[in-house]
Amino acid sequence: MPSNRLKRAVSLINRLPQGLRPSLLSLLFASQVRFAGTARIRVDSLTPQQACLTLRNRRRVRNHVGGIHAAAMALLAESATGFLVGMSVPDTHLLLIKTLQVDYRRRATGSLRALATLTSEQLMTLATQTRGEITVEVAITDESGRQPITCEMIWAWLPRQH
Repeated sequence: MPSNRLKRAVSLINRLPQGLRPSLLSLLFASQVRFAGTARIRVDSLTPQQACLTLRNRRRVRNHVGGIHAAAMALLAESATGFLVGMSVPDTHLLLIKTLQVDYRRRATGSLRALATLTSEQLMTLATQTRGEITVEVAITDESGRQPITCEMIWAWLPRQH
């Protein structure tokens, strides 16, 4: 299996007591994706198959009507899918967002939760192809349990140029 420092770090964190994991995963993520750290996206749980991230409705991410800003919603969806795919791409490869399509359906109520998933077939594709692209499922729900946005995130990977 090719080396992936992110996957190793997450695996080490996931061995720690449950109460420590979200804070440490969030710090790891913020160190790699500074804009997500600025928004204070929280990584609640992360495995090779699933990422669960949350974004609290706080002043720094609010729009003019008191809800979470549209760009912050898109950042949450991109973060959940990118962190998940990033654990499956070797360090010798570059991960890039190819398509970020977000459809805004309704105003969000309160904080948001993102749940991104990869299928076993997608994990196999990531492990066996030196370049490619995949569509990553992500559901964004608000405190009412409804989906204020629907998203399609397509991630591509290719060998780094040396």
